[in-house]
Amino acid sequence: MENLKTFEKGADFTAKTLAGLENILAGELEALGAASVETGNRVVFFRGDKTLMYKANYLCRTALRILKPIGVFRVKSEQELYEKVKRIDWPSLFDVNKTFVVSASVFHSSLTNSLYAALKTKDAIADQFREKLGKRPYVSKENAQIHIDVHISQEECTISLDSSGESLHKRGYRVSVDKAPLNEVLAAGMIKLSGWKMDGDFIDPMCGSGTIPIEAAMLAMKIPAGYYRKNYSFEHWNDFEPVLFEKIKEEASGEICEYDHPIIASDRSYKAFGIARSNMRNAGLDKDIMLLNKPFEKVNPESGKGVLIFNPPYGLRLEEDELIELYKHIGDVLKNHFQGYEAWIITGNLEVAKFIGLRPSRKIILYNGPLESRFIKFEMYRGSKKAKKNNPSA
Repeated sequence: MENLKTFEKGADFTAKTLAGLENILAGELEALGAASVETGNRVVFFRGDKTLMYKANYLCRTALRILKPIGVFRVKSEQELYEKVKRIDWPSLFDVNKTFVVSASVFHSSLTNSLYAALKTKDAIADQFREKLGKRPYVSKENAQIHIDVHISQEECTISLDSSGESLHKRGYRVSVDKAPLNEVLAAGMIKLSGWKMDGDFIDPMCGSGTIPIEAAMLAMKIPAGYYRKNYSFEHWNDFEPVLFEKIKEEASGEICEYDHPIIASDRSYKAFGIARSNMRNAGLDKDIMLLNKPFEKVNPESGKGVLIFNPPYGLRLEEDELIELYKHIGDVLKNHFQGYEAWIITGNLEVAKFIGLRPSRKIILYNGPLESRFIKFEMYRGSKKAKKNNPSA
């Protein structure tokens, strides 16, 4: 029988992210000391030790999950999957009293049913525990302590321990959300993609639940991505080192600092204003973010330079005529009130975005949930663009 490739020392990892953020996440991992960093489609592969795995979970702003592969093998049938999963030494990885859950994804394989692949994996794990220890761990679809990931592409199967558990976009600071809230990882990725230099105003004039300005404040003040989060799946592994993880958190907390420039969030909706206020208070950032209940045109820039990043409605709840008027209004306000600023908007409706009436200097493909969107940059020059080019300091 073909040998099962295992990873006893756990040097290889896979970080999942959103489409369009792979290079941003790769840069975050390299900054933490990851080796052999390589990007794929919505994933980044890297090498490192247990310390790096803990840091990646706690500090990376654009990671959704950090997976630790524990076995790779070829598989052509459900029975072969069962047999090879059963060859992994599961009791060495987690205690029989822990609850576990299995998720599977299957692509271009003779195994066509991801739910059945997950079920066969679960059966193999439970049966091995029962044969070795006389009892088996329980499966829990909600609040499981151990998360196991099965990825089958063609005939190659990778079994991983998901060190994160719940998706890392669930930071822990949001107590409530407005309609269609922005994913925290997407918000953090947009801020990083904008190249924000943190030397002027940061403004979100349509802040909804407050996710973008909260992520901006966390970045500017060096608050770790996982600062508000309660637990990770790796804390339930047999080899968890709580002292090491506490040291990582303490060192990161020592880096937290003040931010001297205004971070301004506003929404014309009083409901959204209340939700954003609750989230900012829960994060302890209500004194660091200036929150306003004002329409866009009433938001006044503070310093005369900076960046706007926002997520205007784009068709899910407004009629087309209303959308066109809204986007024309956005263009007028940017042109008349925010000269000297860079403005970025994310929209899933490129047709109405044209009515902003300004020439974009950059467009980046991102996904807001399943919806393909564009992250669009507008540079609001003082005077003409030609004058700006001739005098860059203007």
